[in-house]
Amino acid sequence: MVEIKLPEAKPAFEWVNGRALQKVSPRHRHGLAQMRFAAALDAWTNTRRSGTVATEWRFHIQPAGEIRRPLVPDVAFLSYARLPYKAMLRIDEPRMAPDAVVEVRSIGDRKADIEEKVRVYLSAGTHVVFLVDPLRRTVTVRDAKGITVLHERDAVVHHSLRGFRMPASDLFALVKPKRKK
Repeated sequence: MVEIKLPEAKPAFEWVNGRALQKVSPRHRHGLAQMRFAAALDAWTNTRRSGTVATEWRFHIQPAGEIRRPLVPDVAFLSYARLPYKAMLRIDEPRMAPDAVVEVRSIGDRKADIEEKVRVYLSAGTHVVFLVDPLRRTVTVRDAKGITVLHERDAVVHHSLRGFRMPASDLFALVKPKRKK
C-alpha cells in the first residue's frame, strides 16, 4: 500500500482530499477551545490511567483499502488498550487512528475537508470525532451512529469515553476579570 509522506513544518501538513494542507496557526477562540478540551480530556485520562492525550499529534492513518496518510488532530486521545503503554513510550507518530479526535473549526476551513477528515478517522477506527465551532459555540459529535449537535447548555459526553463529562460552555467562555473592591 502507498503511504503519503509530507515534509516537517510548523504548522504541520496533513493529507486531505488528495492534497497537502498546512494546518493554520490558531486564533484566540480556537486556541482556547483546543486547550480547554485537551485539559479536560487529559484530566479524565490521568484519573483513569487509560491512555494519553496530546494536541497537534501526528498520526499515520490508513482506512481499509486506502493509502496511509498523515493527519494532525487538534486534540487526540489514544488508549493503552489500543497502543500499550510500553509501545506508546517508543512511538511518537502512531500508525493507527486515535480513539477520540477533537477538531476545532478555523476560519477558512472548507466543509469538504472537514468531512473528509471525519470520514477517514471514523473509517480507520476512531470512535468519536468532536467538531468544535467557536463562532457558533457548538460541538458536533460524530460517530458511527450519526451526528449530534451540542450547544453551550449541553454537556460533552460520549459512550466510548466512559465517565468523561464537560460542560460545552467551558470551551467558549472567557474568565471575567476580578472585580476591584
